[in-house]
Amino acid sequence: MKGVYSLLLLTISNLFMTFAWYGHLHLFKKMAWFAKLGLFGVILVSWGLALFEYIFQVPANRLGFEENGGPFSLFQLKVIQEVITLTVFTLCAVFVFKTDKLGWNHVVGFILLVAAVYVIFRKW
Repeated sequence: MKGVYSLLLLTISNLFMTFAWYGHLHLFKKMAWFAKLGLFGVILVSWGLALFEYIFQVPANRLGFEENGGPFSLFQLKVIQEVITLTVFTLCAVFVFKTDKLGWNHVVGFILLVAAVYVIFRKW
């Protein structure tokens, strides 16, 4: 069950991360008050969102790490996190930010990521 909670918390964390890192480039510009902020204001808003990213990310890694009773090694946690990051980012870019379309090259890249997960998780 710790593995499931870890994955759920990492997904929530990555939602906050995506909006902290990329929201100001497209989505937040549509908000009048945000558009008036200078770079320092944008940085502060992004840091505020990143705080929530860490509020979910740190417990996710602690729960998921095998030395804390979780099912994942450090390498496995990192690869899982990268796959979740790219999945959340892609969904946000296509359906929320609406700035990009999913292309064949993205699909091939995701297949390679799944292959990376397989290689990392396989006991050789």
